[in-house]
Amino acid sequence: MFKGVVFDFDGVIVDSHPVHKRAWRRFFESVGRTATEEELQFVLDGRKRDEILRHFLGDLDAELIIIYGRRKEQFFRDEAGEVQTVDGLLSFLEDLEDAGVAMGVASSGSKSRVSFLLDRLDLTKYFQVVVTGDEVKKGKPDPSIFLTAAQALEEDPGELLAFEDAVSGVESAKAAGMKCVGIAQPDRASVLLDSGADRVVPDFCSLSYSKLKELFA
Repeated sequence: MFKGVVFDFDGVIVDSHPVHKRAWRRFFESVGRTATEEELQFVLDGRKRDEILRHFLGDLDAELIIIYGRRKEQFFRDEAGEVQTVDGLLSFLEDLEDAGVAMGVASSGSKSRVSFLLDRLDLTKYFQVVVTGDEVKKGKPDPSIFLTAAQALEEDPGELLAFEDAVSGVESAKAAGMKCVGIAQPDRASVLLDSGADRVVPDFCSLSYSKLKELFA
Protein backbone atom coordinates (compact mmCIF):
# COMPACT_ATOMS: atom_id res chain seq x y z
CA MET A 1 0.00 0.00 0.00
CA PHE A 2 1.10 3.63 -0.37
CA LYS A 3 0.37 6.90 1.43
CA GLY A 4 1.48 9.38 -1.20
CA VAL A 5 2.52 9.86 -4.81
CA VAL A 6 5.49 11.80 -6.17
CA PHE A 7 5.52 12.74 -9.85
CA ASP A 8 8.38 13.65 -12.11
CA PHE A 9 7.39 16.63 -14.26
CA ASP A 10 8.55 16.64 -17.90
CA GLY A 11 7.10 13.66 -19.75
CA VAL A 12 5.00 12.63 -16.75
CA ILE A 13 2.82 15.58 -15.75
CA VAL A 14 3.31 17.52 -18.97
CA ASP A 15 4.01 16.32 -22.49
CA SER A 16 6.85 18.80 -22.85
CA HIS A 17 9.65 16.81 -24.47
CA PRO A 18 9.17 18.09 -28.05
CA VAL A 19 9.21 21.74 -26.89
CA HIS A 20 12.06 20.98 -24.49
CA LYS A 21 14.21 19.59 -27.30
CA ARG A 22 13.44 22.50 -29.63
CA ALA A 23 14.35 25.00 -26.91
CA TRP A 24 17.67 23.28 -26.26
CA ARG A 25 18.39 23.08 -29.99
CA ARG A 26 17.74 26.83 -30.34
CA PHE A 27 19.94 27.53 -27.35
CA PHE A 28 22.84 25.45 -28.67
CA GLU A 29 22.58 27.22 -32.02
CA SER A 30 22.74 30.56 -30.18
CA VAL A 31 26.15 29.62 -28.76
CA GLY A 32 27.46 28.10 -31.98
CA ARG A 33 26.96 24.48 -30.96
CA THR A 34 24.96 21.90 -32.88
CA ALA A 35 23.33 18.85 -31.31
CA THR A 36 22.11 15.75 -33.12
CA GLU A 37 18.80 14.11 -32.34
CA GLU A 38 20.71 11.33 -30.59
CA GLU A 39 22.68 13.81 -28.48
CA LEU A 40 19.47 15.60 -27.48
CA GLN A 41 18.23 12.44 -25.80
CA PHE A 42 20.52 13.41 -22.92
CA VAL A 43 18.31 16.42 -22.10
CA LEU A 44 15.31 14.10 -21.68
CA ASP A 45 16.95 11.86 -19.10
CA GLY A 46 15.95 13.85 -16.03
CA ARG A 47 19.20 15.80 -15.67
CA LYS A 48 19.56 19.18 -13.98
CA ARG A 49 20.05 22.15 -16.27
CA ASP A 50 23.60 22.86 -15.09
CA GLU A 51 24.53 19.23 -15.75
CA ILE A 52 23.16 19.50 -19.30
CA LEU A 53 25.04 22.73 -19.95
CA ARG A 54 28.34 21.29 -18.70
CA HIS A 55 27.78 18.04 -20.59
CA PHE A 56 27.55 19.91 -23.90
CA LEU A 57 29.69 23.00 -23.27
CA GLY A 58 32.33 21.97 -20.75
CA ASP A 59 33.26 23.43 -17.36
CA LEU A 60 31.29 26.69 -17.33
CA ASP A 61 31.53 29.09 -14.42
CA ALA A 62 28.54 29.75 -12.17
CA GLU A 63 27.70 33.15 -13.69
CA LEU A 64 27.61 31.77 -17.23
CA ILE A 65 25.44 28.86 -16.05
CA ILE A 66 22.87 31.39 -14.83
CA ILE A 67 23.01 33.47 -18.01
CA TYR A 68 22.72 30.46 -20.30
CA GLY A 69 20.00 28.94 -18.13
CA ARG A 70 17.84 32.05 -18.43
CA ARG A 71 18.34 32.13 -22.19
CA LYS A 72 17.31 28.52 -22.58
CA GLU A 73 14.25 29.05 -20.37
CA GLN A 74 13.14 31.97 -22.53
CA PHE A 75 13.37 29.79 -25.62
CA PHE A 76 11.16 27.26 -23.82
CA ARG A 77 8.61 29.87 -22.77
CA ASP A 78 8.38 31.11 -26.35
CA GLU A 79 6.68 27.83 -27.23
CA ALA A 80 5.16 26.89 -23.86
CA GLY A 81 1.65 27.44 -25.19
CA GLU A 82 1.94 24.11 -26.98
CA VAL A 83 2.60 22.15 -23.77
CA GLN A 84 -0.34 20.10 -22.47
CA THR A 85 -0.81 17.54 -19.71
CA VAL A 86 -0.15 13.85 -20.29
CA ASP A 87 -3.29 11.92 -21.29
CA GLY A 88 -5.51 10.99 -18.35
CA LEU A 89 -3.56 13.04 -15.81
CA LEU A 90 -6.30 15.43 -14.67
CA SER A 91 -8.87 12.76 -13.86
CA PHE A 92 -6.15 10.71 -12.13
CA LEU A 93 -5.12 13.67 -9.96
CA GLU A 94 -8.73 14.36 -9.04
CA ASP A 95 -9.24 10.70 -8.11
CA LEU A 96 -6.15 10.72 -5.88
CA GLU A 97 -7.24 14.00 -4.30
CA ASP A 98 -10.69 12.59 -3.54
CA ALA A 99 -9.01 9.61 -1.88
CA GLY A 100 -6.94 11.93 0.32
CA VAL A 101 -3.60 10.85 -1.15
CA ALA A 102 -0.72 13.29 -0.59
CA MET A 103 0.91 14.40 -3.84
CA GLY A 104 4.21 16.01 -4.71
CA VAL A 105 6.47 16.85 -7.65
CA ALA A 106 10.16 15.94 -7.88
CA SER A 107 11.57 17.51 -11.03
CA SER A 108 15.10 18.17 -12.23
CA GLY A 109 13.73 21.25 -13.99
CA SER A 110 14.20 24.77 -12.68
CA LYS A 111 11.80 26.16 -10.07
CA SER A 112 10.78 29.03 -12.33
CA ARG A 113 9.93 26.82 -15.33
CA VAL A 114 8.10 24.14 -13.34
CA SER A 115 6.09 26.71 -11.38
CA PHE A 116 5.29 28.61 -14.57
CA LEU A 117 3.78 25.54 -16.24
CA LEU A 118 1.98 24.28 -13.14
CA ASP A 119 0.31 27.68 -12.82
CA ARG A 120 -0.48 28.00 -16.53
CA LEU A 121 -2.14 24.58 -16.58
CA ASP A 122 -3.93 25.15 -13.24
CA LEU A 123 -2.18 22.19 -11.61
CA THR A 124 -0.52 23.83 -8.60
CA LYS A 125 -3.54 23.18 -6.37
CA TYR A 126 -3.06 19.41 -6.53
CA PHE A 127 0.46 19.28 -5.07
CA GLN A 128 1.40 19.81 -1.45
CA VAL A 129 5.09 19.74 -2.31
CA VAL A 130 7.13 20.80 -5.36
CA VAL A 131 10.87 20.04 -5.28
CA THR A 132 13.02 21.07 -8.25
CA GLY A 133 16.61 20.75 -9.39
CA ASP A 134 17.46 24.14 -7.86
CA GLU A 135 16.95 22.70 -4.39
CA VAL A 136 19.31 19.71 -4.45
CA LYS A 137 23.06 19.51 -4.98
CA LYS A 138 22.96 16.22 -6.85
CA GLY A 139 20.48 15.50 -9.61
CA LYS A 140 18.94 12.20 -10.65
CA PRO A 141 19.92 9.33 -10.55
CA ASP A 142 21.00 10.41 -7.07
CA PRO A 143 18.03 9.87 -4.70
CA SER A 144 18.28 13.33 -3.07
CA ILE A 145 15.34 14.91 -4.89
CA PHE A 146 12.92 12.10 -4.00
CA LEU A 147 14.18 11.94 -0.42
CA THR A 148 13.64 15.70 -0.14
CA ALA A 149 10.09 15.32 -1.45
CA ALA A 150 9.38 12.50 1.02
CA GLN A 151 10.68 14.59 3.89
CA ALA A 152 8.51 17.55 2.85
CA LEU A 153 5.46 15.27 2.63
CA GLU A 154 6.40 13.89 6.05
CA GLU A 155 6.19 10.33 4.78
CA ASP A 156 8.62 7.43 4.76
CA PRO A 157 9.93 6.91 1.20
CA GLY A 158 8.88 3.28 1.41
CA GLU A 159 5.27 4.46 1.72
CA LEU A 160 5.44 6.55 -1.46
CA LEU A 161 4.89 5.74 -5.12
CA ALA A 162 6.87 7.58 -7.83
CA PHE A 163 5.96 8.17 -11.46
CA GLU A 164 8.90 8.57 -13.85
CA ASP A 165 9.62 8.48 -17.58
CA ALA A 166 13.44 8.50 -17.58
CA VAL A 167 16.04 5.91 -16.66
CA SER A 168 17.83 8.27 -14.27
CA GLY A 169 14.50 9.12 -12.64
CA VAL A 170 13.53 5.49 -12.10
CA GLU A 171 16.96 4.81 -10.61
CA SER A 172 16.61 7.87 -8.37
CA ALA A 173 13.18 6.85 -7.06
CA LYS A 174 14.23 3.26 -6.42
CA ALA A 175 17.43 4.37 -4.68
CA ALA A 176 15.24 6.49 -2.41
CA GLY A 177 13.28 3.36 -1.48
CA MET A 178 10.08 4.12 -3.39
CA LYS A 179 7.97 1.95 -5.64
CA CYS A 180 8.03 3.31 -9.18
CA VAL A 181 5.63 3.29 -12.13
CA GLY A 182 7.23 4.14 -15.45
CA ILE A 183 5.44 6.26 -18.05
CA ALA A 184 6.47 5.10 -21.53
CA GLN A 185 5.09 3.82 -24.78
CA PRO A 186 5.42 0.06 -25.40
CA ASP A 187 8.64 0.44 -27.40
CA ARG A 188 10.40 1.98 -24.37
CA ALA A 189 8.72 0.01 -21.59
CA SER A 190 11.50 -2.57 -21.34
CA VAL A 191 14.10 0.18 -20.83
CA LEU A 192 12.33 1.45 -17.71
CA LEU A 193 11.60 -2.05 -16.43
CA ASP A 194 15.30 -2.92 -16.79
CA SER A 195 16.10 0.24 -14.80
CA GLY A 196 13.95 -0.98 -11.89
CA ALA A 197 10.41 0.26 -12.57
CA ASP A 198 7.81 -1.95 -10.90
CA ARG A 199 5.23 -1.33 -13.63
CA VAL A 200 5.11 0.66 -16.89
CA VAL A 201 2.03 2.29 -18.43
CA PRO A 202 1.75 4.54 -21.52
CA ASP A 203 -0.24 7.26 -19.71
CA PHE A 204 -2.73 7.72 -16.87
CA CYS A 205 -5.90 6.79 -18.75
CA SER A 206 -6.08 3.28 -17.29
CA LEU A 207 -5.06 4.28 -13.75
CA SER A 208 -7.08 5.12 -10.67
CA TYR A 209 -6.60 5.03 -6.93
CA SER A 210 -8.35 1.66 -6.71
CA LYS A 211 -6.22 0.27 -9.55
CA LEU A 212 -3.02 1.35 -7.80
CA LYS A 213 -4.21 -0.27 -4.58
CA GLU A 214 -4.61 -3.54 -6.48
CA LEU A 215 -1.19 -3.26 -8.10
CA PHE A 216 0.66 -2.37 -4.89
CA ALA A 217 -1.40 -4.13 -2.21
